[in-house]
Amino acid sequence: MLSLDCMYRAAFALKDVIRRTDLIYAPQINPESQIYLKPENLQYTGSFKLRGACYKISRLTEEEKARGVIACSAGNHAQGVALGATKHGIRSLICLPEGAPISKVEATKRYGADVCLVPGVYDDAYRRALELKEEKGYTFIHPFDDEFVIAGQGTIGLELAEQLPDVEVVIVPVGGGGLISGVAYALKSLKPSIQVYGVQAAGAPSMLRSLEHQQRECLPSVSTVADGIAVKQPGERTYELVSKYVDGIVTVSEDEICTAILTLMEQQKLIAEGAGAVSVAAAMFNKVPVAGKKTVCVVSGGNIDVNILNRVIGRGLDMSGRSYSVTLDLHDRPGELMRVAGIVAKLGGNIISVLHERNSNSCNVTACYLRLVMETRNAEHITLIRNAFVEAGYDIVK
Repeated sequence: MLSLDCMYRAAFALKDVIRRTDLIYAPQINPESQIYLKPENLQYTGSFKLRGACYKISRLTEEEKARGVIACSAGNHAQGVALGATKHGIRSLICLPEGAPISKVEATKRYGADVCLVPGVYDDAYRRALELKEEKGYTFIHPFDDEFVIAGQGTIGLELAEQLPDVEVVIVPVGGGGLISGVAYALKSLKPSIQVYGVQAAGAPSMLRSLEHQQRECLPSVSTVADGIAVKQPGERTYELVSKYVDGIVTVSEDEICTAILTLMEQQKLIAEGAGAVSVAAAMFNKVPVAGKKTVCVVSGGNIDVNILNRVIGRGLDMSGRSYSVTLDLHDRPGELMRVAGIVAKLGGNIISVLHERNSNSCNVTACYLRLVMETRNAEHITLIRNAFVEAGYDIVK
C-alpha cells in the first residue's frame, strides 16, 4: 500500500539517480501571488517521469528483470524507463503513439530502448504494450497506475515540503494522474492544509470528467499541444487518490498553454513542453485561487518538439497581444501605404509583414486590401492602433 514510508524509501533509492530540482522564484507569472516553479523540465531526461520509472525498476525481482521490461508512453515515461532499464542492464521495449514528437522517439532510442510505434494516441500504445507483454513475457512498467511509480513521483512532494515549508498552493499537470497522486499524497500527509490543484488541457480533460461523473471515464478522443497529458482515461489507483487528496481539477486552453510556454522562455529562460506549462498557465490566468498565496507550479517536463515550437510561440504572441494582424480596405493611390505605416510607427508598432492586394471584386475599382502583421506590446496597444486606423478613416476588414 502507498505510504509516506514508501515515498521516503523511494527518495533514498533515487538520491544518486535523479536531480533534486531547486525552486525558482517567479513573481512575474502572477503579480497577485508568490509564484515558485519546480523545474522538473531540468531533470535528467527532461521530465519528472524518471523518478517513478527508475524506482519501479529498482523494485523488480531478478526474474522480472530477466524477462525484460515493456512500457507505453507519450514520450517522457519512455525515456525514464529506457534510462532506468539500461542502468540496470535490462533490455527494454517502448510502445509509443506514432504521433509522438520525433525528438522523444529518438531520445528513447539513445537511452538504449527498442521502440514500437503504434497508430493512434497513448491509450492505443497502452493496449499494444499489454498485447506484447502477454506474447513475449515482458515485465510491464505502467506510466502512472502503479504504487511504486506513484511513490517515485511523490518524492517531488517530499522535496517541496522541505524546500518551501510554508507553501500554501501546489499546481500540478494531470494526464493519467500519477504525478498529482504522488505529490498530493505526500503533501497532504505532511501538511493537510496545503491545497493541491490539478490542471488538464481542455482537449484532454479525462480526470476532470471522471471526477464530475464520479466514475472513471474514457474520452472518445483527445487533442492538445500538451501531448504528455493527452490521456483518454485516468488510472484506477490514481482516480481514487485524486478523488481523496486533490482539491480541484481545472483546464486550460491551447492559447493559454502556448502563452505559458512563451512566458517561461522569456521571463525564466526555461523551455517547457505543453504538458509542463499547464500548471503555469493555470496560475497566469487565475484558473485556481492563488491570489495572496505562496504557490508552487510543477513544470513537469521540457521535451517539446522543436518542429512545433515556432507555431507555439506564434500562438503565445497572439494570445498575449504581442503580435497583431489586421486587414484594411483602402484606396489604391500614391502615399496611402506610407500613411498607414506612419500611423503604426507613431504609435510604436513594428510592421514585420505587408501584403498589398488589389481587389477586383470590390464595388470600388480603385480599392485594395492591405494586410499588415506587426509586433505590439499588449492588448491595450492593439486597441490604440485599431482606434487610430478608424479615426483616420480606414475600414478594418478583420
